Amino acid sequence: MKRSLVIVLLFSCVIGVAVSIDFESLYTMERASDFPLLMPQGIEWESKAVFNPAAIMVDSTIYLLYRSEDWSGTGRWNGTSRIGLAKSTDGFEFTREPSPLIYPTEPYEIPGGCEDPRIVKIDDLYILTYTGYDGGKARLCIATSKDFAEWEKLGPVFKDDTWSKSGAIVPAKIDNKYYMYFGDSSIKLAYSTDLKNWTIFPRPVMEPRQGSFDSRLIEPGPAPIITDEGILLIYNSADFSTIYRPGAALFDIENPRKIIKRTDKPLAEPELSWEKQGQVPNVIFIEGAVIKEDRLILYYGAADTYIGAFVVDLTD
Repeated sequence: MKRSLVIVLLFSCVIGVAVSIDFESLYTMERASDFPLLMPQGIEWESKAVFNPAAIMVDSTIYLLYRSEDWSGTGRWNGTSRIGLAKSTDGFEFTREPSPLIYPTEPYEIPGGCEDPRIVKIDDLYILTYTGYDGGKARLCIATSKDFAEWEKLGPVFKDDTWSKSGAIVPAKIDNKYYMYFGDSSIKLAYSTDLKNWTIFPRPVMEPRQGSFDSRLIEPGPAPIITDEGILLIYNSADFSTIYRPGAALFDIENPRKIIKRTDKPLAEPELSWEKQGQVPNVIFIEGAVIKEDRLILYYGAADTYIGAFVVDLTD
């Protein structure tokens, strides 16, 4: 049996669903609603904005981990971020937990907070990547949990203390290593055996393309999905008009550095009023992906203020 097939079968067992996604079917995604699934609420930790959600299936329930902001701060630091938790059985009607799941406790997270989560489960471990922001520098961080209640913060991923963001970990080990796509200008790849010590490959695996929808910057979206075609990475991008649109790329499962194909046009455009107007106008930013009942649900932040979802029918 080929090693790539072994990995696909392992991944399928982990999430309980055989993963078969036609790359071109991503262009058929449709909005789940013309209205946000979640909006800011209250006067405290999620009063200013809720956006950029990660998502994962826990038993038969979808857990949505979303970035929230309050109204504190001024200047470059404008609101403390925390990571909230909402749950849904159908993927669209959510009940929020009253308190944040992850909140700033460390010097590298204060005062800006904990931003932009991605989540994956490998073996019996939930692995959460997020950005710790001290008001001046962003640092990619990791936290882990075995029960989704108690979380251990492992600290910044990279020891050189450089600016880093947007970590999307491949949801199965390859050659007994964790692989992670990361970056917020180009997309790089790193690997680790223990989630604490990471080695970065010297060259980016993807870069912006001149004259395209992704000409200014690109960064990973949700945790990749292992399909029978390869490693599917949905990514976020912006052009020089500062319009944020998602794209997708497929990588070789036996060589996660090797790109097989990449979308030549965006998967979606900011069209609705709440995608065009908010803290940052004209933003669709996908960070969550789950497969439920033959549908791929992609959760996104809109205008850095709201949360929406796209749906891809996998039955065709």
